[in-house]
Amino acid sequence: MGNLGEFARRRGEMPFLEHLEELRWRILWSLLALVAGTVIGFVFVYYFGVMELLMRPMRIAYGDPDFRLIYLSPADPFFITLKLAVVVGVLLAFPIIVYQIWGFLAPALERHEKRAIVPALYLGLVLFSGGVALAYFVALPLTMTFFQNFQSEFLREQLEVGKTLAFVTKLLIGFGIIFELPVVVMILSALGLVTPEFLKSKRRHAMVVITVLASFLTPGDLITLTIMLMVPLFFLYEFSILLSRMIWRRKRAREEAKSSSDPPEGSVESG
Repeated sequence: MGNLGEFARRRGEMPFLEHLEELRWRILWSLLALVAGTVIGFVFVYYFGVMELLMRPMRIAYGDPDFRLIYLSPADPFFITLKLAVVVGVLLAFPIIVYQIWGFLAPALERHEKRAIVPALYLGLVLFSGGVALAYFVALPLTMTFFQNFQSEFLREQLEVGKTLAFVTKLLIGFGIIFELPVVVMILSALGLVTPEFLKSKRRHAMVVITVLASFLTPGDLITLTIMLMVPLFFLYEFSILLSRMIWRRKRAREEAKSSSDPPEGSVESG
């Protein structure tokens, strides 16, 4: 709580009304970026084969290059395109939104905190892309194959476009978000809210949570798909501990250097 209080104190050096005005403009620019991203996303979805990219793992799983989804309302193709455009728009606008959040919070951060958080943002982009790639190339085809073969002697699939694409996008984005764990730990460690000792003491609890989360997000083959997600998450947790240890070592080194440079109590300089 002390770190949060110090954070608020540093940010509070600006008058309250100026805070509100700055926050209002940053929210406005974020909304404009989201609208512009959605418009661009609509063009991408309609003209540049975004639907084809989402359909490709299903066509591989079903072994049918002409596999198609069904729709139940005449307006469904338009609204599906619009929903996908919003998803693409959020992804396109996300860097601008993060920039606006960063611009609002940066004045409250020390220089060493900024130097730790900025690389974390770039790392987050890489990890998110890695999680999405794992879901797209491995998890999604395996999941679709499993569901295809389940009770196939009694049921015949007719996949509706809305529910199917919602499932696909949730799986892709869910994997990407989960892979952001090291980024969250880096930021919390830079702000002094999490220590490597705390993370190590909670390792057993984390393993249980990771197992449950992997089972929930991979409703397919529990022997291969769940383990396939658990192993990277275990690695990411250990990687988070390593990053937190590095940040705290630098923090303690700065504190020791600062304390050694301070004049002794009672000296002329301290007086």
